[in-house]
Amino acid sequence: MEKIRTAIIGAGSLGQHHARILASHPGSDLVGIVDIDENQARKIAAACKKEPLFSHRDVINRAGACVIAVPTPEHYKITKDLISAGIHCLVEKPFTTTVEEAQDLISLSTAKNTVLQVGHVERFNPAVIASEPYVKNPKFIEVNRLGPYDPRTSHIGVVLDLMIHDLDILLSLVKDKIVSLEAHGAKILSDHEDIAKVRIKFAGGCVADVSASRVSLEKYRKIRIFQPDSYISIDYAGKSLKVYRKRKEVVKSLSDVDVLKPKLKTDEPLYCEIDHFLNCVKEGKQPSVTGEHGRDALEIAYEVLKKLNTF
Repeated sequence: MEKIRTAIIGAGSLGQHHARILASHPGSDLVGIVDIDENQARKIAAACKKEPLFSHRDVINRAGACVIAVPTPEHYKITKDLISAGIHCLVEKPFTTTVEEAQDLISLSTAKNTVLQVGHVERFNPAVIASEPYVKNPKFIEVNRLGPYDPRTSHIGVVLDLMIHDLDILLSLVKDKIVSLEAHGAKILSDHEDIAKVRIKFAGGCVADVSASRVSLEKYRKIRIFQPDSYISIDYAGKSLKVYRKRKEVVKSLSDVDVLKPKLKTDEPLYCEIDHFLNCVKEGKQPSVTGEHGRDALEIAYEVLKKLNTF
């Protein structure tokens, strides 16, 4: 199988995992690990036995596909340079700093006929994938994403750091127009919101309560989907799925409810995300998480921030 020449731009806390996967993936020929911190670039390159580079421009004419895992304010400029050179891009979330930047990259990618994928990795969580056949008519959705504070992300709030994952998932579950959005939150440990709670109402009647916090001592990441005939519980962190489905029109006891525990794949979500990206590049097809998806999640995140009066 012919390998795709790849590069990772940004070898930090997340980028180093992208590098690890790109270095070992059978469809990838990792030709460069880029970081403006030369020591970090050399460290991760040595671990992967690849070449360290110190500017994203160094991969132009070397790589055909790149993963961009630099701080969000640098996404637009770097991705634009790479797409302009005809390079396929997987861009970490949040996609860009503004919706306008996101749209510009989408338009440029279309003009250059390149694959543009956004790194909403929860789409590749085996529990999320396995739940898809059971999600048919959501009426109420409850999402909780809680975790400990990480000073590394103190430059942004919990909405763009954590909640944006669930906003993307929500849009993939409820393919409907949003008619109202209410948000509340508070700054506790940083200069940005550290906890936020959002209620979103859709035109078809579905209501979603979405909570995100980075002032919890433990990680807790679950989504619950309530439908007329079933209840679906997804544990993002535990990668587990349970489906409670009524067997009869009238439920008189728990014996009238089936409890399904579908067997899940054990693949690493980040590996699946990169594998999907490389397959899209190879086959010239649209990714399951497009630039448009990244833009739409970003747009709702900014609506939340406006409601919180922190934008």
